[in-house]
Amino acid sequence: MGLSTHVLDTMHGSPAGGMRVALFTTQGEQATLVKRFELNADGRNPDGPLYDNASLKVGTYRLVFDVAGYFKARGVSLPEPNFLNQVSLDFGVADASAHYHVPLLVSPWSYSTYRGS
Repeated sequence: MGLSTHVLDTMHGSPAGGMRVALFTTQGEQATLVKRFELNADGRNPDGPLYDNASLKVGTYRLVFDVAGYFKARGVSLPEPNFLNQVSLDFGVADASAHYHVPLLVSPWSYSTYRGS
């Protein structure tokens, strides 16, 4: 299956549909944009996996989630500056034939991630 992501809004108890996300490949401090997308109503990329198994390469990647923009769009009153603005997750792919699923559980004040299945 390659690489996928899924975002759950723990404040509202729902998928984070409408959140903007960017995917980058990274090499040291340099990041190269691969794509930007908006999560669907299920909190997933509307086009399916970010990379399929044939396209995923061993290397390092970054997902950037626009947390503050999402919660503001939901009408949540956030302090200025926001506690969380964008959440960046840097991760490595060691086995390009495996499935890498990167879920994000998020509220305006906290987040958690793990390698899912």
